[in-house]
Amino acid sequence: MSEIASPAKPPAQPAAAAAGGNRPSVIQLVFREKGALYAAYIPLFTDGGLFVPTTREYKLGEDIYLLLSLPDDPQRYPVAGKVAWITPPNASSGRTQGVGVRFPADEKTRLLRVKIEEVLGTSISSAKPTQTI
Repeated sequence: MSEIASPAKPPAQPAAAAAGGNRPSVIQLVFREKGALYAAYIPLFTDGGLFVPTTREYKLGEDIYLLLSLPDDPQRYPVAGKVAWITPPNASSGRTQGVGVRFPADEKTRLLRVKIEEVLGTSISSAKPTQTI
């Protein structure tokens, strides 16, 4: 399962929202299990992406910074992404409220995408449902 935390405020009230500023929010996303990473990974985005469960309201195209931890990997990966889709509260099919974050098209993030796909291995082509599109 993934965990979301904001260093200064609870997830529903990130520091940027509390300050009323236009600073992008920073979300720590920890994946302890491969199954949770599979459920959140978005291979359909050209450069990859992740679903982030959150009750905070975002707009399409809004900047969002992720501090990502992968299963069995002590390293944390910073990602400067953009909100590419929004799952609203009470979405159909019982989907979890949150946002799809599209990774940027840069070499560092391309290597992260390769790492995520290595962790997922053959499960990436599974027909199991995910939290994503």
